[in-house]
Amino acid sequence: MTTDLPTCACCGDALADERRIDFGFNLPDAALGAPEEALHRLGVRALLRVDGIGSFIRCLLPVRLTHDTELVLGAWVEVDDATLRRAHELWEQPGYADLSVEGTFANRIQPWGDDLLGAAVTAKVADPEELPCVVDVRHPVASRVLTRTWDRDHVLSRFPYPLPVDVRTDLGGRWSVLRTAGLSASFADGADHFTAEDRSASVSLMRDDVPGRAPADFLTELLSGAPDTRPAQRVREPLGGGVRYAFWLTPQDNGRPRHEFYGMAVAPGIAAGLYCSYEDAADLAWAQRIWRSLDHAVNTL
Repeated sequence: MTTDLPTCACCGDALADERRIDFGFNLPDAALGAPEEALHRLGVRALLRVDGIGSFIRCLLPVRLTHDTELVLGAWVEVDDATLRRAHELWEQPGYADLSVEGTFANRIQPWGDDLLGAAVTAKVADPEELPCVVDVRHPVASRVLTRTWDRDHVLSRFPYPLPVDVRTDLGGRWSVLRTAGLSASFADGADHFTAEDRSASVSLMRDDVPGRAPADFLTELLSGAPDTRPAQRVREPLGGGVRYAFWLTPQDNGRPRHEFYGMAVAPGIAAGLYCSYEDAADLAWAQRIWRSLDHAVNTL
């Protein structure tokens, strides 16, 4: 799945309003991997015919999230050829305001997955300056997407692209961490990675193979071989039933300083380890914020 984020699903402009988060899907799922010559865009980004696959109109699917946030998905609806032709004739014309679209949803979107893909939908123009908006989903499960208010972290953590808001991310093992605004997300080599051009963070879980060992003693083992930084460059804090510890340093990388932050949060039998790399020394506060956000007490979804 490819997408242009976070931008307006209609015009592609960047959005500054954190209460409305727009995601625009570039292609229907069935057209991913199709050769460029098979894609026929009918004058605007929202109208598409794909040779051998079908006709599609990009519509808005609004989803209510907690924290007074709205997620607006600029996703594709598969329609018949006659509907695509009619939409093309009415687009940017006075009659566009009366456009109604019947079709089936053409993108698989987590956390709803296959429930949305192929569901019958109706979309109508609510605002002549925007794409048609999905107003009805005729599927017993998928219809909840329109009618429920969804947990913002649960939904947005499924989107790996940079987001304009902080999102708490489930790490497994009842651990979670904050992915701060502007960072993309990925999972590789057993770790969650959050990255931007000038900073990055990775988090992994480590289980204690010594039954019953105190978190402080487990921390001592984890710190074996760690560099001995100055007192001003390390901090230790309590963590309900466990302990937090962090240190930071500035090694030279080809003559250019690159700041590094190492943090751990240790609970009985398990620890979360954090590594951050950043260019601006002032981003130490950012790294410390992520470290302190490591939480073992919240049962995430």
